[in-house]
Amino acid sequence: MSGHDDAARIAATFGSLLQRTNRSHLYRVLVGDAAGVDETTYPVLSGLARLGTATASELAQQIGLDRTVTTRYASRLEQAGLLTRRAHPTDARSTSLALTDLGEQTVHGMRERLLGLIDGATADWSDDERATFTRLFDRLAAALTTPDA
Repeated sequence: MSGHDDAARIAATFGSLLQRTNRSHLYRVLVGDAAGVDETTYPVLSGLARLGTATASELAQQIGLDRTVTTRYASRLEQAGLLTRRAHPTDARSTSLALTDLGEQTVHGMRERLLGLIDGATADWSDDERATFTRLFDRLAAALTTPDA
């Protein structure tokens, strides 16, 4: 098989993983029974966990949702006690979003479920296969990641 054929298979697999139905299914599994989180609000909670404190605009840009949608989902997460709004430290017109302790605990639980899924999916792989995949996946992600991401 040529390098181009391999690239096409990798691209097709990425495309399948990124399909909305597959992402929604994964989000539902990761959310589990977490109160106040569902497949629509998951990206907001997860994105805020990666970014730390951020404005709705900053978060929306990072997670690929419209700012108004991000704000609406953030309000739902705030009502559930998972995030809080604070005055922005340098811009009086803005507010910052931050996870609460409950939000941090919820994200931790979702990340543990993700690790469990990956462990299960690779359970029949040898240690060498897992190490090789991890190393190569890291290299591919680094090559495809934009410098400002």
